Amino acid sequence: MRTFARSLVLAVPIAALLATGADAADLHPQTVAAFDRYVRLTEERLQKGEPFLWIDGLSDASRQQARTQVRKSELVIERLTTKDGRRDIDVPDGMIHHWIGTAFVAGATIDQALTVLQSYDRHQQIYAPTVAASKLLAHEGDRYRFFLRFVMKKVITVVVNSEHQARFMRPTSDRAEGWIASTRIAEVDNAGTHEEQEKPVGHDGGYLWRLNTYWRLLARDGGLYIQCESVSLTRGIPVGLGWVVGPFVTSIPRESLTFTLETTRRELERVRR
Repeated sequence: MRTFARSLVLAVPIAALLATGADAADLHPQTVAAFDRYVRLTEERLQKGEPFLWIDGLSDASRQQARTQVRKSELVIERLTTKDGRRDIDVPDGMIHHWIGTAFVAGATIDQALTVLQSYDRHQQIYAPTVAASKLLAHEGDRYRFFLRFVMKKVITVVVNSEHQARFMRPTSDRAEGWIASTRIAEVDNAGTHEEQEKPVGHDGGYLWRLNTYWRLLARDGGLYIQCESVSLTRGIPVGLGWVVGPFVTSIPRESLTFTLETTRRELERVRR
């Protein structure tokens, strides 16, 4: 009874805050401009191409440790920061979350991995429960446009509808890349009910405003190295709401990348049997 009462006490102020719109945040042009600048500098680094895998740029000891970890079906995940020269990039009224992770699947191939990543109609099965709905909207050559509904849980549950565009490249026979950028993200109120409706884009809880992911696949050592780099934009942590918003915007980006890599690895292990 005490546990239930304590949960009820916590639930009431959360519900009140959400109902009154006290959690609302606005996505400002200067926030978008800072994110776009961050992405541009990040992509300039990626376009240089080498090292193809982030772990290959580590020191000898760290590189060997990372390879040993992923060969044991573990993940190697680290936080990254893109700078403008030596300066940090200021993001007014927002936060950028930049993570990179690597996995390895013995015996898997690039074609198998691309099939998993590009099967957008099946992402709601492959990546459930984080992806609750998915749909391929358009496909021409190496370019895709698709819809995903994300469900994120951390203190509260947030549902967002999102649209993305992807471009895949196969520069050599032993490697491939996929660059994916969100084009529209809208938070959903009362998801799954007759009263479901989207909040105005850019005027919502601010739990996910932008999401870019960069995949790299490298066939080596009798299997496939899978690298995913994620750059996302959320609101900052407001005074007085840190206990609700803080865990969400600081924990979810890393947890989402971990889930995505682990799920992709498991799916590849399944299809290669």
